[in-house]
Amino acid sequence: MRLRSIVPALLAVCVAAAAPSLAAAAGHALAPPGSGAAAAPLSAEDKALVDRASAYLEGLGEMRGHFLQTDPRGVVSEGELYLNRPGKARFDYQTPASLLVVADGHNVLVLDRRLKTFDRYPLGATPLGLFLQKHIRLDQKVSVTHVDRFAGGFSLTARDGKHETQGQVTLTFTQSPLTLIEWSILDAQGGRTTVRLSALTPTSGLDPGLFVLRDPNPPAIR
Repeated sequence: MRLRSIVPALLAVCVAAAAPSLAAAAGHALAPPGSGAAAAPLSAEDKALVDRASAYLEGLGEMRGHFLQTDPRGVVSEGELYLNRPGKARFDYQTPASLLVVADGHNVLVLDRRLKTFDRYPLGATPLGLFLQKHIRLDQKVSVTHVDRFAGGFSLTARDGKHETQGQVTLTFTQSPLTLIEWSILDAQGGRTTVRLSALTPTSGLDPGLFVLRDPNPPAIR
């Protein structure tokens, strides 16, 4: 597994932070791709939920929690999530998965312990970088398509406002206390990846070493 398969699961967090900015700027929800329907405005109640979710997400600092990921094939993996905005995050997959993903403030580093591979990607070139930047300014990058309510919570669904990527993402929150509990990615082929969060709580004093990852087999210097 490489960043192309990891980032879709993380993309929802980035879009969640972006969607409220767009709603505040444009105040519209776009119809799903290919529907041919005209854009419909968000209600005042919808915009209030979007603004509330935005404030929550942008206020995240040091957090930790557990995640349970189900991919389109039904394969389940889980692990621990650590967050230290701005710039830093760690997704530590438990066995039998073998992945460790770290954003160190400059790069996204991916270690596959089983395959013994190590990859590095500029943080700013990944969706994760959009969420981890100090000031989230993503107006006109995504469009909110649905705001749905259920007992005890609500969900926001969004897609790429510039149509550069297909698919959509849904963020699910509890109302009281306001907490992100799940994100779900529907890709262009109709496959869905769902990440369920539990015990996501604020913390302080996270070990800086959590956000450091070095290549276990660095290339030899000639």
